[in-house]
Amino acid sequence: MKRIILALLIATTITSCIPTKDLTYFQGNPQEKKEIHTIQQTPYRLQINDIIDIKIKAADEKMVALFKSTDAVNTGTVSPGKLYFDSYSVDKHGMIRIPYLNEINVLGYTTKEVRLKIETELSKMFKNMNDIFVTVKLAGIRYTVIGEVKSPGSKVLFQNQVNIIEAIANSGDITMTGNRKKVTIIRNTIEGVKKINLDLTGFNFMNSEAYFIQPNDIISVEPRKEKSWGTGETGTKTITTIITALSLITTTILLIKNL
Repeated sequence: MKRIILALLIATTITSCIPTKDLTYFQGNPQEKKEIHTIQQTPYRLQINDIIDIKIKAADEKMVALFKSTDAVNTGTVSPGKLYFDSYSVDKHGMIRIPYLNEINVLGYTTKEVRLKIETELSKMFKNMNDIFVTVKLAGIRYTVIGEVKSPGSKVLFQNQVNIIEAIANSGDITMTGNRKKVTIIRNTIEGVKKINLDLTGFNFMNSEAYFIQPNDIISVEPRKEKSWGTGETGTKTITTIITALSLITTTILLIKNL
């Protein structure tokens, strides 16, 4: 009986522990993989609910004072809340409204194309556009991470581009029971909702269109099967769990015999 229990203990420990290769990113040598190539960085095209930061400046600030918020004070810090109220949100029709300018359709356009549209509208008000300087950029990249990460939830990163590794790292990394081979991106596009699967243990995911995340992406990390078993995070925890279970079984058998 002892030998049977010992054999079961060893077999269960071996099968329930997570192999190191399943926890390691970037396995293999990318130089030997011909399919790995330079990522084509195509400009992002604006979607509904995106928030755009638009700045209109001039040598004489009085010229563009109409386009500035009365509480627009440079404090040296930027918060998501301030950007939300001071920036321009793309409505469900793909439009933004700028004071003293017409409604502008930005759905599916790049930030550069939106800048050119705004400059065209401003040229109707100002004779000399050489004195006017317009910048258009995303007011941070917002995304949501759910599943097996240490800090799930919605995040905002104030960068022009964020790759999938940066996004997950800002959520505390994937837990021991998270499946790095099954990371899913849910993305809203003009054509509809896309579901993109990534395996982060190799290099091929760098060729994916989802390598750089987009605003409002949802990143889902699936759990490994070991989580449902309650084992697998560490060898010690696995053995402790198994011993506890065996002790419970042994105690139950002894109590039944004594009845």
